[in-house]
Amino acid sequence: MSSREDGVMIVLSSPSGAGKTTLTKLLSKNNNYSISVSHTTRKPRNSEIDSKDYYFVNQEKFKDLIKKNEFLEYAKVFNNLYGTTKSPVIDNLKNGQNVIFDIDWQGAKQIKEKGLGYKLITFFILPPSKDVLFKRLSNRDMKDKLIVEERMMQFNKDILHWVDYDYVVINDNLESCYNEVNNLIKSEIGQLNNSYDVEFIKKHIASLVN
Repeated sequence: MSSREDGVMIVLSSPSGAGKTTLTKLLSKNNNYSISVSHTTRKPRNSEIDSKDYYFVNQEKFKDLIKKNEFLEYAKVFNNLYGTTKSPVIDNLKNGQNVIFDIDWQGAKQIKEKGLGYKLITFFILPPSKDVLFKRLSNRDMKDKLIVEERMMQFNKDILHWVDYDYVVINDNLESCYNEVNNLIKSEIGQLNNSYDVEFIKKHIASLVN
């Protein structure tokens, strides 16, 4: 059972390309949150650093961690495995450190189902439009058009999981999105009222799925 001295778990999820990784790093930097660094079997992108962005491991190592029950959550995303190891997260929370997660809806669902007893705040980040999302994905180091198309197709499935999150925030402008997420976190931790407008979000979801 958690106490007031324990840390809080903050989950950011989004369809690929909506900006959750950038937001996670910004929130961590400005608030001294501990980022939960995931293990993954995918290859690092050009700018990524092992043990900072991800722990890059092979399939054999990842499956060994599964057998040893080391993961708090894990999932297969675009044919690669991603997972969060339990020990660092629990240790940080017990020491009063807030932990922020950059994970997909599958991982968020597993963490919620674990019922760890620590306060959990979940965010689903969305792009302002499909056109903007397509441009963001195309500007990454994804030269293959098929990869971009695959992620756009997956978007239509991922967006359906918005209902499982405490808050949905639109990443039209990074600074505005950051401020909104940051203010919502502070309102949750301080048990204060906030101006979250779920009806506005429902209209935006409708515009994205039509």
